[in-house]
Amino acid sequence: MTRGSGGASSESGARVSGSTVGELVESGSQLLTAASVAFGHGTTNSHDEAAWLVLWRLGMPLGTDLSDAPGSARNQPVTPDESARVAALFEERIRSRKPAAYLTQEAWLQGVPFYVDERAIVPRSFIAELLADGSVDDFLSDNTRRVLDLCTGNGSLAVLAAMAWPEVQVTGADISPDALAVARINVDRHGLQERIALQLSDGLGALPGPWDLILCNPPYVNAASMQALPDEYRAEPELALAGGDDGMDFVRQLFAAAPSCMSEEAVIILEIGNERAHFEAAFPDLPVFWLPTSAGEDQVLLVSATALHNRSGALKNL
Repeated sequence: MTRGSGGASSESGARVSGSTVGELVESGSQLLTAASVAFGHGTTNSHDEAAWLVLWRLGMPLGTDLSDAPGSARNQPVTPDESARVAALFEERIRSRKPAAYLTQEAWLQGVPFYVDERAIVPRSFIAELLADGSVDDFLSDNTRRVLDLCTGNGSLAVLAAMAWPEVQVTGADISPDALAVARINVDRHGLQERIALQLSDGLGALPGPWDLILCNPPYVNAASMQALPDEYRAEPELALAGGDDGMDFVRQLFAAAPSCMSEEAVIILEIGNERAHFEAAFPDLPVFWLPTSAGEDQVLLVSATALHNRSGALKNL
């Protein structure tokens, strides 16, 4: 079967069907599994993605109880028209291979809803966890006031940072005008226009600071991994994913420019996904602190301005 040419629904004749919410979810889950779609844009498995699509299409809250417990919505009846509309959404998901977030134009991070479309990467940063649970608070200075969310995409981390620290001013920056247009929607949606500025910038080029905290979920996927990405990830802007041969191209530029853009006690919180080995090969002598997340201790790191200044000085002396 050729992916993207109709998927399971066109070749096998399979179609999502059912007379209750629960039946639609189970039928949808089976169809997504049979079609071998890829997950990772808000869900990790076919059942959760099916529940998301069914509930969204029916206009039901995503937190709706679908368990076997009495009173759940699992056995709530649906009309033939509702079932047909759900089936059409699943067929689009399989045919297009677009992430569900692009079809629903909504993504959630730490319980906070965000608008998203194809102009920006689907937000899924583990940095969001650290902002929400206070894991990074002890690394910040009492003087932390100027926060930069570099590679802001749809602006979700900028919004979460503003929510986490009411006393800070946040700038969300990106090289993509399209992404910033999506970020504007989210800043306005959450009423944070007075506390979040949006800035077009190639890296730190238009962002001299000094910054007290830099959050950054950059393009870090290495070239070999880019070639192997499922279609769902290829539906996202390549600019937000591709990090060069070893995934570290943007990070090298960031670390070279950052020392002159950071205050004395500033830190960078950087997500590098599954690229820890490449990061350590690129920066073998740079002291960093790996921050625990739900995906382990290899995804997000913290590096101080002091460490970057010392590295910069050492490089100049070579």
